Amino acid sequence: MEAELKQSCEELLERIAHLRKSLDLDGKRQELAEINASMAAPGFWDNSEQAQQTTGKLGLLNATIKPLAALVKGAEDLEILIEFAEEDDSDENLAEIERHIASIQDDLEQVELKAMMGEPEDACGAYVQIQAGEGGTDAADWAEMLLRMYARWAELKGFKVEELDISPGEEAGIRSATIAIRGDFVYGYMKAEIGVHRLIRISPFDSAGRRQTSFAAVDATPELDDGIGIDIDFDKDVREDTYRSSGAGGQHVNKTDSAVRLTHLPSGEVVQCQNQRSQHKNRAQARKMLQARLYKVEKEKRDAENAAKRGAKSRIGFGGETIRHYVLHPDQYVKDARTGHKFGNPMNVLNGENLDSFIEAYLRWTIGK
Repeated sequence: MEAELKQSCEELLERIAHLRKSLDLDGKRQELAEINASMAAPGFWDNSEQAQQTTGKLGLLNATIKPLAALVKGAEDLEILIEFAEEDDSDENLAEIERHIASIQDDLEQVELKAMMGEPEDACGAYVQIQAGEGGTDAADWAEMLLRMYARWAELKGFKVEELDISPGEEAGIRSATIAIRGDFVYGYMKAEIGVHRLIRISPFDSAGRRQTSFAAVDATPELDDGIGIDIDFDKDVREDTYRSSGAGGQHVNKTDSAVRLTHLPSGEVVQCQNQRSQHKNRAQARKMLQARLYKVEKEKRDAENAAKRGAKSRIGFGGETIRHYVLHPDQYVKDARTGHKFGNPMNVLNGENLDSFIEAYLRWTIGK
């Protein structure tokens, strides 16, 4: 075998072996067998809440095991092909090795990305909040463009999107919006989007056709399951306000106080929900959002303390530093300020079609920090 091809094989096999060990494939297979046995036992569905938690865990295990097991099988096949090539290094055998490497390379990178999302909340869905910054109508329009980008990205990934709260702009766009994106590892992906996004373009709202810079802040909070959470005294520590919905939803939503705003008095954190016709449902959703928000705040405090002990700089959160620049004039590109990743077709990114490249670059960048 050629030295370069042999080195590529060795590196690929080493990466797969490292993944198998770090993700504990054998342990996860054992855990999967135990869950399947418990689900087959009589009375499993008697406790529906517990059963749903178990089936959710089963789904996450399968989402990890299946692609990792396929990689391990691919590694075993590659080792056999290498043995053949060492006995007969014909062009045909070498070409077969190259084809096999190419066939598993993309799958390996995807499994590696998920391996980078090792926090319990990374596997959850996410509440995504978008807030227009300074810039008047242009900023409100920019916030709505980001909202569309994330909704489109979620659609392309097969995730579900639910609008929870929206405040329209005075002339166009939105002042703020909160959506829930539900699917495996959504929060793990959306962490890459937290921060300020900057748009440079010729303003469609300026009759003189001048260039405008607009800002919008994006935040993401994990939609926690019942196994992860934080206790809140809703009677003592939370103030509840109700108001009429300002968004779409029909006559009932707009004419009754169905929308709910919760303020956590000790921390000052505020969440609101207005998408449901029922005040009761909006209250339940807002409580889940508040629990998730406080969980994230506490975790960020711990992370900042740990970073301070290591002498590292902790990440600035929602409304902080500009993380990405979207330039539509005079040049056209999108560039991430953290990773340096750049893409020359901004409309492709804004349509949600190439956002993954920025998310993946961020995840790999965090490992190298």
